[in-house]
Amino acid sequence: MTTGTSEPRAAETLRLVDHLAGELARAGVTHMFGVGGANIEDLYDAVHRGGAVRGVVAKHEFSAVTMADGYARTTRRLGVVAATSGGGAMNLVPGLAEAYASRVPVLALVGQPPTGQEGHGAFQDSSGKAGSFDAREVFAPVSRFCARVDDADSLTELLPRAVAAAQADPRGPAVLLLPKDVQQARIRVPTRDALPPPGGPATASVARLDTAAVGAASDALRRADRVLVIAGEGVAAADAREDLAELVRCLGAWVAVTPDAKDVFDNRDPRFAGVAGVMGHANVEECLRRADLCLLAGTRLPLLARGGLERALATTDVVCLGPEPPFVTGTALRGNLRDALRAVTARLPSRPRPCPPHDGPLPAPAPGPPVQARERTVPHAQAVAAVQAALPQDAHVFVDAGNAGASAIHLLPAPRHGRFVVAAGMGGMGYTFGAGIGAALATGRRTYVLAGDGSFFMHGMEVHTAVEYGAPVTFVIFNNNAHAMCALREEFLQGGVRDDDLFARTDLAAGVAAAFPSLRATEVTDAARLRTALLRGNAGAGPALVAVACDPREIPPFLPFQSFTEAAESKEGSDEPEPEAVRVG
Repeated sequence: MTTGTSEPRAAETLRLVDHLAGELARAGVTHMFGVGGANIEDLYDAVHRGGAVRGVVAKHEFSAVTMADGYARTTRRLGVVAATSGGGAMNLVPGLAEAYASRVPVLALVGQPPTGQEGHGAFQDSSGKAGSFDAREVFAPVSRFCARVDDADSLTELLPRAVAAAQADPRGPAVLLLPKDVQQARIRVPTRDALPPPGGPATASVARLDTAAVGAASDALRRADRVLVIAGEGVAAADAREDLAELVRCLGAWVAVTPDAKDVFDNRDPRFAGVAGVMGHANVEECLRRADLCLLAGTRLPLLARGGLERALATTDVVCLGPEPPFVTGTALRGNLRDALRAVTARLPSRPRPCPPHDGPLPAPAPGPPVQARERTVPHAQAVAAVQAALPQDAHVFVDAGNAGASAIHLLPAPRHGRFVVAAGMGGMGYTFGAGIGAALATGRRTYVLAGDGSFFMHGMEVHTAVEYGAPVTFVIFNNNAHAMCALREEFLQGGVRDDDLFARTDLAAGVAAAFPSLRATEVTDAARLRTALLRGNAGAGPALVAVACDPREIPPFLPFQSFTEAAESKEGSDEPEPEAVRVG
């Protein structure tokens, strides 16, 4: 039996799962996330016996994928998830869809019934035979590579292909379907390395940059007096922050970031213009209107990042650096982002240019509830300020969807030495609970999860996983007892015809504390107590949870609600009654 990363003898044979576990370890994988079951138990057995990869058991397969996703985003290594057949396999799909849309390298190892039972009424048969559906057709649209391992020997070819596909540009998930009997079969260990070393293709160029395109991009940048750079998640994925900063220095450019990329440029730098798009800052649009050229670095500028900027973009020249074409018209330099940034910088004058003055993000405080709160609650701006005051600068931050997410994206500066992650690909609620745990276990750093109560009710029981594994995660739950963004949309955009998304009060902290006595769980109704609870969590070794009482009627910094925010602000200090349109509940 081979354990760890030791080299086997050339003639040695192993169970396929033992070989697979060893290959993952040799490729730098330290954790495998998943949920057990009959058709994946052999792989978990191999991981346990091998000892080099830690098997983490989640509560739900969606969260297991997001754990692998968070692991990959914070370590830049391959994230690995394992699940059994049937419902377990199908639960992977939304998590893989997020990894696909956000270009995150994840390898999914999915158990299947034994090959001899396929097409004969096997439980959870997804072979495509005898009227069963074909799992390959389910996973193909949300993966860069999907294959069934029909016999043990084929793994030596399929595994490196899957890993290469996951780590190539554009990155994304790869899926291997593993029948139970194939997992148990003996395999002759190859004499060559089956997987690339840690980092692998993810740090290498996939193709040479086009010289003419480099010249065109560089010439356009040299001609521009004022440049706005909009940087995206691709900068983090390519480990290109320093390369971006050097290009910005040469250009004297303003820098905005997409909502999912707050950590790719120092938010405290005087060049920082703010967040672009529907949760962003008005200063970005002002800088874009003043700019001669907009440089996109590591982003295709999807709708969330360009909302409110369309008119200014239509009259501004655009250059895009990255492996994929942008969603806006412009000059594209396709290829590895680090190479593209370095190639363009090399053609610019080495003397740094001064950055023109600008207003900076200067986010206005959130307007707060447009009508008086019924209970003691913490406005989002105060809650985020408390988080900012307590947040370690080497911490990771994972921000969920909804009003809480919009406020954090708009108001919270990214930590200087940690990730600030938003699942902007699919934007699925509940993503952060697994992703934060995966990041914390991978790096050992304090990780903050910022989520609403709606997201908590979807996947918040992954708190149990954090407790079981002692993950240093602080869960900050903005509890407004509602799907508040949905409720606001109903009120503002649909005439307030229903209140389905407003709920009875739930004491989340008390419930979690009763379920997990070792977990530090606190409910707070003011910002000072929130900061104190967060600092207490920082001082501990394991997880903590703080539930912050919020008002569902508070209008978040979200562009579709902007006109209603302005209406509420115009009434501040007035004796006139609030417009009916801004009332919720």
